Amino acid sequence: MNKEILDALAKIQAVITDSHLVYTSGKHGSTYFNKDAIYPHTEVTSMLCEEIARHFKDKGIEVVIAPAVGGVILSQWIAYHLTKITGREVLGVYAEKDGDDFVIKRGYDKLSSGKKVLIVEDILTTGGSVKKVIDAARAVGANVMGLGVLCNRGGITAEDVSNPPELFALINVNFDAWDEKNCPLCAKQVPINTDVGHGRKYIQDKAK
Repeated sequence: MNKEILDALAKIQAVITDSHLVYTSGKHGSTYFNKDAIYPHTEVTSMLCEEIARHFKDKGIEVVIAPAVGGVILSQWIAYHLTKITGREVLGVYAEKDGDDFVIKRGYDKLSSGKKVLIVEDILTTGGSVKKVIDAARAVGANVMGLGVLCNRGGITAEDVSNPPELFALINVNFDAWDEKNCPLCAKQVPINTDVGHGRKYIQDKAK
């Protein structure tokens, strides 16, 4: 990753350290890649998405698909930059939750069928959600060409997420993550951060 991007992420405090956090997976940790700190800053978001678009510019991508809700922003920006770079329209669509799975509907299934598709996501922790999006894309006949993400924080490999031909991450980090029963921060009774991640919901669920 180039210095301009690193400086931009540092400026908007997109990485939180030395805190007690609860991740989407339910695991606890001390470091957090705060995607919500990125999206309000459209110039930074555009810059990050352009980097992903440039990486996949020679793959013939026709449609970009992301999981709703947060990923929709990425699909739009990456499709925009691919359109500008390649000189042909690239569509930006999304998959949405349906129970425990993701589905592609609203006519986006027809737009994706038979097309070369790039799947995009903000953060990979377990890879569970994006695996379902890749499976949903293939279910409607899309030809998945790759997976592009902002941050791979779980050491996720292509094999973990239904084997897209390529997995590209702007940032690769390995944050410590513990089950609640093994969390050293819980053992020390360090307060949980309720401003980011799933800390607030975790505390609410505990109260029930």
